[in-house]
Amino acid sequence: MKHILRLTLLGMIGPSCAALALVAATGCDDGGSGGSYAADLGVGAECTTNADCEDDQKCLSFRGGYCGLEGCDGDVDCPSGSACVAHTDNHNYCFLVCDQKAECNVHRPVDAEANCSSNIDFVDPDTTAHKACVPPA
Repeated sequence: MKHILRLTLLGMIGPSCAALALVAATGCDDGGSGGSYAADLGVGAECTTNADCEDDQKCLSFRGGYCGLEGCDGDVDCPSGSACVAHTDNHNYCFLVCDQKAECNVHRPVDAEANCSSNIDFVDPDTTAHKACVPPA
């Protein structure tokens, strides 16, 4: 049915309008996470090597690994949907922001779940985040 719709639309209204109509008819994909840009990039995901993480993220050495960035000076250094957090190990990291724990564990196994915590120090005093996904030590 989709192929017939594509061909019919293409013949009737031209390629660009057909493409627009096809997207409208089938919906859009948000990358699978249903969340922020940071979630779509896999910030907070489990990893064992840097190759498991997307873009310039590193596999940070927390239990289960944690795809993210180290050495941020503020939220501007982090992907949208994450925030710069001063961790208890005296390093700053871009951690995924959250409202509830389930958001932190879409890409993490049960034995290495992250917590959605408000008991953290955000580096940027103007951050709008109230909680972030803190990986297990």
